[in-house]
Amino acid sequence: MLTVAALFLLAAEPSAGIPNTPVDLPAAEGWVTRNNVMLWYLSVGKGPPLLVLHGGPGNSHDYLMPWLVPLARTNRVVFIDERGSGRSTRLEDPAHYTIENMVDDVEAVREALELGKISLLGHSFGGALAQAYALKYQDNLSHLVLSSTFSSTKALNEALAKMKAAMPAAERKKLEALEKAGLFGKGEKWEHGRYSEEYEKLAWGVGYFPFLYHRRPDPAFDPTQGAPEWSLYRQMWGSHGEFVVDGNLTSVEYLDKLKTIKVPTLVTVGDHDQVDPALAKATAAAIPGAKLVILPDSGHMCFVDQPELYVKTVAEFVNAK
Repeated sequence: MLTVAALFLLAAEPSAGIPNTPVDLPAAEGWVTRNNVMLWYLSVGKGPPLLVLHGGPGNSHDYLMPWLVPLARTNRVVFIDERGSGRSTRLEDPAHYTIENMVDDVEAVREALELGKISLLGHSFGGALAQAYALKYQDNLSHLVLSSTFSSTKALNEALAKMKAAMPAAERKKLEALEKAGLFGKGEKWEHGRYSEEYEKLAWGVGYFPFLYHRRPDPAFDPTQGAPEWSLYRQMWGSHGEFVVDGNLTSVEYLDKLKTIKVPTLVTVGDHDQVDPALAKATAAAIPGAKLVILPDSGHMCFVDQPELYVKTVAEFVNAK
């Protein structure tokens, strides 16, 4: 394990209950190995452990930085890169990219770092993974935070269909023509396993961007950058485009099971979220005693649109006595 020290000068509103002074926060990074899969992690801060799961599937923890780092003022925040993502192992056989395997990866990290009971925060796909973990390892949780996520792939597909229908007609026509022709196996050899740049701009740009941000759109956003690990993405999301999930994520149908979750749960969503707020309401209603917070003027990247409010909401919840 490589141990480093990082000085974070993190400003916070006094009302957030987070010290508004420079703090020298310990940081350490390393890998946990499970069944030949090397899982990268970054641990920042001290205090009750808060483990963070990123979205995608197939992105990395990077897009959560630096937005979630202020949580390290009150908690030991552990970011991980899920299997196949970021600095973690790419697998030869994509069939091993499943949410069920990733649940056991999370447990391996918790055990290896001797975290004891953890608060678990999942954003987007990471929220579905966090639910799956809670359904299997509930006794290891103190708190559960589900941000901009879904509990039913069927419901998510309905929301994605509405998002696609909201695209300008001309761009939607181009996008559907590309989908009909098949999205993979085109262009140069190195391009065969991924979307074309034209499709990325239409789907992730024209289609998604209005739902990613609202109050603070990222001026550096580029739909052709930051693509997921493709073999993982196709295995889990599917091969028929951005507006239908038909990979093995169709296993995410948890609504009828969520009533068994008894740990304190916070569900957050942006009021302009890519994941329709109706999905968050259904998730919160299914978990006994869950707290629902709809962040105003926020899209899917609610911690970018409302950074202080998001951190305050999460920090107060996971540290409540």
